[in-house]
Amino acid sequence: MFQSFDDRSGTRPGTARLAALRGALSAEGLAGFIVPHSDEHRSEYLPPSAMRLAWLTGFSGSAGMAIVLRDEAALFVDGRYTLQAAAEVDTAAFSIAHLVENPPHKWLAARLRPGDRIGYDPWLLTAAEAARFNDACAAANAHLVPLSANLIDTLWTDRPAPPLGAVRLHPLACAGESSSVKLDRLRALLAESKADAAVLTLADSIAWTFNIRGADIPHNPVVLSNAILRREGRPSLFIDGRKLANAVRAELDAVADIFEPADFIAALARLRNMRVLVDPQTAPAAIRRIVEEAGATVVEGADPVLVPKSRKNAVELEGARRAHIRDGAAMVRFLVWLDREAPAGAVDEIAAAEALERFRADTAERDGTPLEDISFDTISGAGPNGAIVHYRVTRSSNRRLEPGFLYLVDSGGQYRDGTTDITRTVAIGEPSAEMRDRFTRVLKGHIAMATARFPAGTTGAHLDAFARRALWEAGLDYDHGTGHGVGSFLSVHEGPARIARTGHAPLEPGMILSNEPGFYKPHAWGIRIENLVVVTEPKPVAGGDRAMLAFETLTLCPIDRRLIDATMLGPDERAWLDAYHARLAPALGHLLDQNERRWLEEAAAPVAG
Repeated sequence: MFQSFDDRSGTRPGTARLAALRGALSAEGLAGFIVPHSDEHRSEYLPPSAMRLAWLTGFSGSAGMAIVLRDEAALFVDGRYTLQAAAEVDTAAFSIAHLVENPPHKWLAARLRPGDRIGYDPWLLTAAEAARFNDACAAANAHLVPLSANLIDTLWTDRPAPPLGAVRLHPLACAGESSSVKLDRLRALLAESKADAAVLTLADSIAWTFNIRGADIPHNPVVLSNAILRREGRPSLFIDGRKLANAVRAELDAVADIFEPADFIAALARLRNMRVLVDPQTAPAAIRRIVEEAGATVVEGADPVLVPKSRKNAVELEGARRAHIRDGAAMVRFLVWLDREAPAGAVDEIAAAEALERFRADTAERDGTPLEDISFDTISGAGPNGAIVHYRVTRSSNRRLEPGFLYLVDSGGQYRDGTTDITRTVAIGEPSAEMRDRFTRVLKGHIAMATARFPAGTTGAHLDAFARRALWEAGLDYDHGTGHGVGSFLSVHEGPARIARTGHAPLEPGMILSNEPGFYKPHAWGIRIENLVVVTEPKPVAGGDRAMLAFETLTLCPIDRRLIDATMLGPDERAWLDAYHARLAPALGHLLDQNERRWLEEAAAPVAG
C-alpha cells in the first residue's frame, strides 16, 4: 500500500542513450524521431513498460514530449514541470522548451529540411497530433513516417513487461447504473452522431462503461484494454484474458464479446462500409489509418463516454461525499500530528507523506471502507521544493520541515465510493508578511471560484480568471490550470471539463472538478489551496431572468488561518471561510478523538475581521 520513494538522482541518461537513438535513426534513414509521454491508451500516468520518455531523458513528469534530430534534441514540458525538468534532465543533451508556448510541431517546422524523414510510433501519437506534425512536414517538403516498431523499444533491453493487473467488478452500489443501461445510453449517442460504431481506447472510459476496475497503472484503478461499441449488436472488449477471473469474465460475457488484445487490429479491419466514430484527440493515429484502409468512413467526434462518465449520478455523488468525510478526517489527524511534530525538526518530506498515508488507511478502517490506494504519488514539498508544482520527493531531495518554511502537501485517496484530491499549505513556525500576502491572494481566488454562479454553457476557460484576479492585481500568476475533472474511483485527472485557459468543455451538473489556485516563488516556497467541488443543478436567482449553475464544495479540511491576512478579505469572503470551517466539526467529529476534535475547533474558529 505505502508508496515508494525511489532515489532518481542517478537517472539522467544524458548523451549515451541519445547517441544510441541517433544510431538507430541513421540505420533507418531518419532525420528525427518523436517520443511522447504516452501509451496506446493516452494514459497520463504510465505503466513502467510505457515510460519511454523517462527512459530516454530522465524526466518523470506526467506530460511531455521529446524530439530528437541528428544534431539537436528538445524536451517539451508545461509550466508545472519547468523546474522539475531542469533538475532531472541532462540539459547538455536536451534543451527544455515550453509545451504550450513553443509547441513541438512548430519547433520541428523551424528545423526541417526538404526530404527529411521524421519517424514516429502511430500507436503513441493521436490522430490530431499526427496531423499537426504531418502538416509541418508537408510545408517543408519533408515526410512524417509511421514506424512499425518503436525505436526506443529496440534499444531498451531491460524494458518491463506490460502490466497484468487483476480486473474487479465495480458494484452497482458504487456505480449507480448497470453496464447494460450505460451501453443503451451510448448506443443512443451513436445514433445521434449517425455512427454505426465507436472505438474506445481510453482506459477510464472502458472501466466506466463496463463497470470494471483494474490495477494496471499505479494509483489509477483502470484496465488497459480497447473496445468497439456498436449501435446495433453487442460491443467487443479486447482485454488480456489473464486479467479476468472466472466470475469477472462471466459478468462481462453477459454484455460484451470478449477477445484478446491481439484480435483488435483484425476487428478494426472488419468495420468496412461502416461509419466509425474515432476521437482524433485521444485515439492513436494507427486506429484511424486501419479503419480508413478497411473501407470504413471515419466520423470525427469526442469519445462518447467522456461526458456521461463525468456527470456523476446521485449514487456516485453520495459516495463522493462519504469519501470526503473520511478523507477530511484523515487530513485533520495528519495536521494535528504535523503541528505537534514539525516544530521540533523531527519531520521530513518523506516522513510526512508516509504518515499521511497511514492516517488515510487507519481512518478509512475506522469508517468501515478501506483505502484502496492513494490517488497519486503524494506531493510533499518543504520550502524550495514546494515551488516545484508536481514535485516528487526522493531520498536525495528530501528536506526537513524547518521553522520559517511553508509546507505544501497535495495528496488524495482512492476509495471504492470516490476519489479525493486535496492540497493544503501549512506554515511551519511564523510565516513572513510576503507569505501571508500571497497565501491570502490565493485564498481570495479559491473563494471566488467556490462562490461562482454561471449560466449553462459556461466553460472552464470562462471561469479561470476568477481565481487569478487577486494575484493579477499584484502582478502575479501561476502556470497551471485552476481545476481538473476527477473520476469516481477512477482517474484523479478526468476529462473533458477543466478550469483553465484551455478548458473549452461546458461545465455540467454532476461534474466533479478541483479548485486549486496557487502561487510559487522559485527556489523559495509554494502555495496551493485545493478543494474538490461538484457542479450543482441550475437554480433561479432572486431578481434574475435565468437559472444559474454553481459549485458545492466536497472537501472538508481546515485552511491554515495562520497564513491568512484577514484585513485583505472582504465581508463576503470572511463569511464563506467561516461557514466552510463551521461545517467541519459536525461532519468529521465522529472519526476524531478528543484531542483531534479540540485541535479542529481551534483551527476552524472564525477568522478575525
